[in-house]
Amino acid sequence: MTQYTIVTDLNRCVSCLNCMVACKEANDVPIGNFWIKILRVGPNPKFEGAEYPDVEMYYLPVSCQHCKNPSCVEVCPTGASHKTENGTIQVDKDKCIGCQFCVMACPYGVRYLNEEQGVVEKCTRCYQKTQEGELPACVVSCGGRARWFGDMDKGWDDFRGSLDANGEPLRLTDEDYIKPFTDADVHSLPDSGNHPSDRFILRNRVWR
Repeated sequence: MTQYTIVTDLNRCVSCLNCMVACKEANDVPIGNFWIKILRVGPNPKFEGAEYPDVEMYYLPVSCQHCKNPSCVEVCPTGASHKTENGTIQVDKDKCIGCQFCVMACPYGVRYLNEEQGVVEKCTRCYQKTQEGELPACVVSCGGRARWFGDMDKGWDDFRGSLDANGEPLRLTDEDYIKPFTDADVHSLPDSGNHPSDRFILRNRVWR
């Protein structure tokens, strides 16, 4: 099995928005629409009753979660939304009729109707790039070197990020660069039975 996944180190994300810009450029995303949105979580008190400056926050990039059990695929009447062999969810624009059932079914609000084309669009995991062995645009462009791409079924060692000084992709398991993390530091968006594939690393802060 293969499950292409993006892992984001939230302790490194600075909300520079490079991922959003690179995504729009690489995928010709229409003005006013986004395949990635950066949410600010907080500031929240570090402990009950705490006030500023005892607060914490982090930035949370949200895009299509390429779920293992995608509700968008279940409700699509034409088979336009479908799961591929690499675990990503794609939209066949030739089959899409713009009914937006998938938009309503998505628990993360990451799909939209391209009104000009009359079809639904969303993050494709840069399918046109990853099929050629390249990394998604959001990973390559990450200013904080917080985003990583790989096959979750192969484990953490498979995840690669932006390039180092020698032009080689960094590895998520490179402890000379990446601070260690435990299973307790790894989170996912709320699961409503769809089993989202993206993972988020957050150390020393409360996942909310």
